[in-house]
Amino acid sequence: MDFRQLEIFIKIVDLKSFSQAAKAVYLTQPTLTTHMQSLENELGLKLLDRLGREVIPTTAGKLLYKYAKKLVTIKDEAKQSMKQLTGKMAGRVMVGGSTIPGEYLLPTLIGRFKKNYPGITVSVVVRDSSDIAEKVLKGDCELGVIGSRVEESRLDCREFIEDELILIAAPKYPLLPKGQRDAEKILSVPFVIRERGSGSRSTMEKWLSELGVDPSKLNIVAEMGSTEAVKQAVKAGLGISMVSSLSVKEELRHKSLKTVPLEGKKLQRHFHIISSRKRTMSPVCQAFLNFLLANGKKA
Repeated sequence: MDFRQLEIFIKIVDLKSFSQAAKAVYLTQPTLTTHMQSLENELGLKLLDRLGREVIPTTAGKLLYKYAKKLVTIKDEAKQSMKQLTGKMAGRVMVGGSTIPGEYLLPTLIGRFKKNYPGITVSVVVRDSSDIAEKVLKGDCELGVIGSRVEESRLDCREFIEDELILIAAPKYPLLPKGQRDAEKILSVPFVIRERGSGSRSTMEKWLSELGVDPSKLNIVAEMGSTEAVKQAVKAGLGISMVSSLSVKEELRHKSLKTVPLEGKKLQRHFHIISSRKRTMSPVCQAFLNFLLANGKKA
């Protein structure tokens, strides 16, 4: 049993396909099959079952998968630690980002990080905050940057960059009614909102609740799966919305959207960096985390 066989086995389980795994590890399918047959013969156990086009691990396969992931991770950590001693760190780190950090914050920070660590590739998965938390827990992502704090004992959650949520409308959208509190004004007009699980949505709902207003009474005319979709709906005059100020810098500059003033305290939140408490962080991921913590305020 060697590391190459384990890496191939992991890829087959992850992709649920011999053909897709062969492409991913740059082998022909017959060669990949030979590797798996050799591994099964050595262990004396069947590791994989074919169910139609899908490949799934047997009971023995599921057990080996857990150990294989640990062994390959340790091997990679050892290689990276050796490279770190020579000052030539290289490798790949998978990072999860909720919509705002993933689309408007991380790309800039990764660009600066690459100047210091040209050998490290940072791959970003963009989902809503709850999905990213789940991916970090499962080990699909080593690190996550999300828009709301998660209360999960298995995750380390640290405050990162501060963000402000602002109310936006189309340039010719009528002013909000007078003589009402800001929160009540929001309830009285059509509202475009992000889907459940979005950090922006949960922050706004918490803000409304703290003001004594029931978020369920919002006049929601559309729920959108991305901030870009929210902005397009607002531009079309469908209603108003509350979004991160980071996401509308260009639109406000070009006056394709306008801000709707809110009285009183600004609606601010922090992005959070999350990581698993139970998984050892790879050296390349640790380097990226250290960079984020040192450079986040300059973003």
